[in-house]
Amino acid sequence: MTKTVLTHKPNSIYDDLPEERYHFPATYLRQVERAIGDFIVYYEPGRTGLSERNRSGKRAYVATARVTDVVPDAARPGHFFALIDPSSYVDFDRPVPFREGRHYYERQLQRDDGATSKGAFGRAVRPLDEHEYEAIIRAGFALELDAARPAAVEPPSGEALWAGLQEEPADYDRPVIERVMSRPVRDAAFAHAVRNAYSATCAMTGLRIINGGGRAEVQAAHIRPVSDRGPDSVRNGVALSATVHWMFDRGLVSIGPPPDYAILFANSRLPDGALRLFRPERRLALPDDQRIWPAPSYLNYHRAQIFKG
Repeated sequence: MTKTVLTHKPNSIYDDLPEERYHFPATYLRQVERAIGDFIVYYEPGRTGLSERNRSGKRAYVATARVTDVVPDAARPGHFFALIDPSSYVDFDRPVPFREGRHYYERQLQRDDGATSKGAFGRAVRPLDEHEYEAIIRAGFALELDAARPAAVEPPSGEALWAGLQEEPADYDRPVIERVMSRPVRDAAFAHAVRNAYSATCAMTGLRIINGGGRAEVQAAHIRPVSDRGPDSVRNGVALSATVHWMFDRGLVSIGPPPDYAILFANSRLPDGALRLFRPERRLALPDDQRIWPAPSYLNYHRAQIFKG
């Protein structure tokens, strides 16, 4: 097993859904097979389409997940799918640039003269050693990992040496990927990413409420629940107020398919007057960045499995 970087363009010509599958040509088969059972990092390049003018990509590492298998693409000879465990997928809280200052997260991307190696960048699949992977993960989840650090314990009076001798709790000594895969860290990263994507505004009511401490009251709702292998991806999330989140989880409201993304209601089950809460257009307010709009497959799941309309 080998940690690996997989380059994914949001407007890829391949049949990709990074939370579930990564489509690639036979050129990279042996490299991707070595990643089976291990974690990968998705890298989003600067160019997001076929044209050189499509330069809106982040040029950053954006997510991590675990590869479970590699299977042939039956519809396209010479191509394969890396199957991803959806429950392992999580978007980074902060996209991590491939280079910060003079530091390259992947050593192979830096030439001996210090410049960026275009040849190395040209490979869509690249091996990643454990230290490089851990550095990227720490940078991508810095807020959550710092928040999860145990608080310092004050030494008893008169025992000045005690603080220097005490050990951090064993939980903090776990490998960084184990901590990132824990629900508290994943929940915090998912909530932060979804709130940012929707500008801390409820996508169904248009309400943006900030409490006295400056914190947004909007919540991050999973479209396909975590309990049924829903990934911690912005594309599987929508920002909702607490009341609407409750309705959404219980199937009283749902979201129609693109291009309309209509707000759907289980009218016979909604409380009296509930419709007044929602945007007059009866359409979801979507992020400016179309690449992080809800994925149709997750919306389909919610309508088929949860919605009571």
